[in-house]
Amino acid sequence: MSAAVRHSPPPQQPPSSTTTTTTTTTLLHEREKTPTNQRYIIVLAINYLTLFVGSIASSLLAKFYFIHGGSSRWVSTWVQCTGFPTLLVPIFLPYLTHFTQRKPFSHLTKKLITLSTIIGFFLGLNNLLFSWGTSYLPVSTSSLLLSTQLGFTLVLSCLIVKQKITFNNLNCVILLTLASILLAISSSHDRPKGVTNANYFVGFFCTIGAGLLFALYLPIMEKIYREVYCYEMVMEMQLIMEMAATALATVGMVADGGFREMKRESERFDLGVGMYWVTVWANVVSWQLCFMGTAGMVFLTTSLTGGVCMTALLGTNVLAGVAVYNDHFGGAKAVSTALCAWGFCSYVYGLYVKARREKIGGDQESSDDHDVGPKDRDQDQMEMTHIVTD
Repeated sequence: MSAAVRHSPPPQQPPSSTTTTTTTTTLLHEREKTPTNQRYIIVLAINYLTLFVGSIASSLLAKFYFIHGGSSRWVSTWVQCTGFPTLLVPIFLPYLTHFTQRKPFSHLTKKLITLSTIIGFFLGLNNLLFSWGTSYLPVSTSSLLLSTQLGFTLVLSCLIVKQKITFNNLNCVILLTLASILLAISSSHDRPKGVTNANYFVGFFCTIGAGLLFALYLPIMEKIYREVYCYEMVMEMQLIMEMAATALATVGMVADGGFREMKRESERFDLGVGMYWVTVWANVVSWQLCFMGTAGMVFLTTSLTGGVCMTALLGTNVLAGVAVYNDHFGGAKAVSTALCAWGFCSYVYGLYVKARREKIGGDQESSDDHDVGPKDRDQDQMEMTHIVTD
């Protein structure tokens, strides 16, 4: 928008319908995300709980599948997204219980549907990379490697949604990068039985790739969610994404004979046919909880905050892997865990400083991080909401 347009708007020009819609969406969106809104607090708590349960359960169950005879990475990919019908519950429940008068899917535009479909295919690729990494690495190692996505998220958030880079943020990126390098050099002996050196490093780089793709997904969705004004719309978009990811995984399953392989796997599963299907469907549900929680956190806060919450849970995943599967936890992994914790704490400290400055009336623009609400939107920009350029 040029300076001429900003300072000399056309006189008596009524705002267009597009402008009115954008303004209404923005106001409704900010009202939905207001921390003093009781519904906001409840929905935020529910989302973090679903993220907590889904993250730990999906990590352990994915490893459980491979340990007890599962071998198809396409099957592991397929279960990560095929549970999309469960998202119909948070989509339709508010309407059926008369909590809202908005009809499900009534405000999804063609643009949002198209974007959701495209992003869904990338999520399908991300799921495949994660499956390869999980099959070759211990849960604790893969969890620590995935913690590097916070650093990726910071950089990509800076480029996509103009997230500020501060000393605390940069410190977090460096520490997490050092942690992943330490794992690559010192932890290859910790691979599961039957996994060669080549397989181990394939798993290592697939896991890093999965973290990078998911880090790209977070700020992109934060930017898209600015056009979304309610949590139900977020779940509707998530449903479309998961449907697209399921389509991609299903094509891979058909091409690779995955459905026939599922029947053979169930027959040779160590714990029996019944336990095989319990494992598969438990994976399906846990992954949907994880994705639902992540999408909600990004909508209600920011992509960086969502990444931080996931990183905080990765430490729990490491301990769960050690406790359940007796994963090796030697000196190198202990140092890596400490580096991850240090990086996470530096970010939390930055949020604390931001909150203190706001409390004493400090300048909002000088705060360390953009945690909640609209980002980099000063008063002048708010006053120009009704000016539209083609």
